[in-house]
Amino acid sequence: MDPGVTASTNHLVLSVIGTEDIALRNGVSSPTRVELEEKKRDVDITYGIDDIPPWYLCIFMALQHYLTMIGAIVSIPFILTPALCMKDDDPARSHIICTMIFVTGLVTWIQCTFGCRLPIVQGGTISFLVPTLAILNLPQWRCPDPEVLDAMDHVNRTELWQVRMRELSGAIAVSAIFQAAIGYFGIVGVLLRYVTPLTIVPTVSLVGLSLFENAAEAASQHWGIAVGTILMLTVFSQCLSEVKVPVPAYNRNKGCFIAWFHLFKLFPVLLTIMLMWGVCGLLTLSGNLPVGHPARTDVKIRIIEDSPWFRFPYPGQWGVPTVTAAGVLGMLAGVLACTVESISYYPTTARMCGAPPPPVHAINRGIATEGLGTILAGLWGSGNGTNTFGENVGAIGVTKIGSRRVIQYAAALMLIQGLISKFGAVFIIIPQPVVGGMFCVMFGMIAAFGLSALQYVDLNSARNLYIIGFSIFFSLVLPKWMIQNPHVIHTGSDIADSIITVLLSTSILVGGVLGCLCDNLIPGTPEERGLIAWQEQMKLVPDKEDDTPNTYDFPVGMGIVKRCKFFSYLPFMPTYKPRKWQMCGCKKE
Repeated sequence: MDPGVTASTNHLVLSVIGTEDIALRNGVSSPTRVELEEKKRDVDITYGIDDIPPWYLCIFMALQHYLTMIGAIVSIPFILTPALCMKDDDPARSHIICTMIFVTGLVTWIQCTFGCRLPIVQGGTISFLVPTLAILNLPQWRCPDPEVLDAMDHVNRTELWQVRMRELSGAIAVSAIFQAAIGYFGIVGVLLRYVTPLTIVPTVSLVGLSLFENAAEAASQHWGIAVGTILMLTVFSQCLSEVKVPVPAYNRNKGCFIAWFHLFKLFPVLLTIMLMWGVCGLLTLSGNLPVGHPARTDVKIRIIEDSPWFRFPYPGQWGVPTVTAAGVLGMLAGVLACTVESISYYPTTARMCGAPPPPVHAINRGIATEGLGTILAGLWGSGNGTNTFGENVGAIGVTKIGSRRVIQYAAALMLIQGLISKFGAVFIIIPQPVVGGMFCVMFGMIAAFGLSALQYVDLNSARNLYIIGFSIFFSLVLPKWMIQNPHVIHTGSDIADSIITVLLSTSILVGGVLGCLCDNLIPGTPEERGLIAWQEQMKLVPDKEDDTPNTYDFPVGMGIVKRCKFFSYLPFMPTYKPRKWQMCGCKKE
């Protein structure tokens, strides 16, 4: 799904939750079957979170979620692999994509079955690319000159990118321990006291803004095709989003019939890629593009031929991960950005699915599981972490299908596809200008999603405008200068120099720290800072003390959990009761 559709959908849902769910959040968190059916009708949902559609419908609904997330997954290697010094036609690119898809399926199943138990998809995220590029910009990890790279044989070139991948894998896995810890130890509520809208705005928006050079580099390969991609994506996602397309369908009651399907709203990215790929194919066949041009469809066709049909991704497939302090602390910026972003999705997803507001133990467990997923992604060597896919959250709101079982089917589909290496190779050969056009839209919408948190704050306040402007602008200036001057830090210790260089080169970390410090230190009223609306939105909800089956209970073993009093003290267990100091909240002055 196009991030533009996703962001707008999330924005509309987020804007109404704060005031409409106050009564519900303070009420019973384990509704009866009748109450749950009434809630489903209120949010106009076809299948609620605990509903189990027929298996054949689950397959098609799962395929829809799979196609929604694949567009975001395949964009990551186009930025990651060049920074790793990998050749454009290296078959290992497809192996990395398949690894990402495989880990996405594994972590998604764990999350929706035993984690927060919301129907959310966990997968690779752009948020990790910003610190990744900062780490790979260190002098010891920069790619050699093109002449040197071209002179390398296959063995040396492979070791060149694999040693960098091992560095990233170790940094990702170790830094994610922090995310798992704050979930398992129940520190989420404490952190939310300081993670304000003015912290979220620079942290999330800079994820997109920091990658503008990557988008420009890819799009500049052929601006005509890139602009065509942007225009087509804009038309599909914004102009034709409400246009329905007739498709054949089957229903037990109606039999075969013609259904009207929101094709452009659900799959604008995939439609755009296929059509513009076809345009590049026509230009290639007609000879309008010279041999070797990045827009030709036959430039990297050898990748498919060299890729095996099946390949099983396994931990440490690129070698044993290495760990350095600079890499771990730098990657921590991506972990923090993902944590803040995922927490904001939980209440949104719950409302879309007709589910009760997520209790504190579900939020703790969700963040902990995401951290565990990022650790697995690092150990598997995907070169990225895991985060809640906003695209799939938006898909629930569009399709009105919020069943947990559908996401479990989607996870199984991802596991199977992650084993088919040639499938990943197909996405690697997408013409570069098409990818550049997609980047221009996708990264822009990520920045816009971060800026949407401004809806909670008073934009007539000079204080807020100062914090917003300074935290965003300076976070673009300093990292840019650090990247151009990587040798300016001299502390007498190479390790300290690397750590400071990576931290100051990571825009989302600089922006998040500046936004957090300025908002919490500069005087301002709770209403002015947006804390009232924001913390009402993120209020952690305790469970009702009864034996009613709960949406967020474990699917198995709840009898043992309820009988053992010890489990009630563990912040990630369904019987946990939060203490007052762990509940985020803000009172009007």
